[in-house]
Parts: sequence; C-alpha cells; structure tokens
Amino acid sequence: MKAADVRAMTTDQLDDELANLKKEQFNLRFQKATGQLEKTARVKQIRRDIARIKTIAAEKSAGKKA
Repeated sequence: MKAADVRAMTTDQLDDELANLKKEQFNLRFQKATGQLEKTARVKQIRRDIARIKTIAAEKSAGKKA
C-alpha cells in the first residue's frame, strides 16, 4: 500500500483498513507459529502498512487540532 493511497482515505476508511490489517497480522502470527506460513515477507509488509496508516492518521488528527 502506497502512502499516497493512504492519504487519500478518510479517517473512517483508515480505521477500517487498520482493523483489517491487524486481523491479518494476527492470522499470520498463528500461521507462523504452526509452520503454515508460506509468504514470510507478508509479515513485514503488514507491519509497515500498519505503521504507515497510524502515522498518517496521527498527522490528520494533528491537522484538525491545529
């Protein structure tokens, strides 16, 4: 997911996407623990997407307060 795509989202969309990514991260952790995880790079990608969404959400909320 690109930062430009995330910036185009509304705060509600960001919250929904964050929830979806957290669910996927949870599932990937279980797959890793049971040895079923095939795409190990996906864990890193999800982690970075979560951070990207949280960062942009914080920027948007800081912009509203100022």
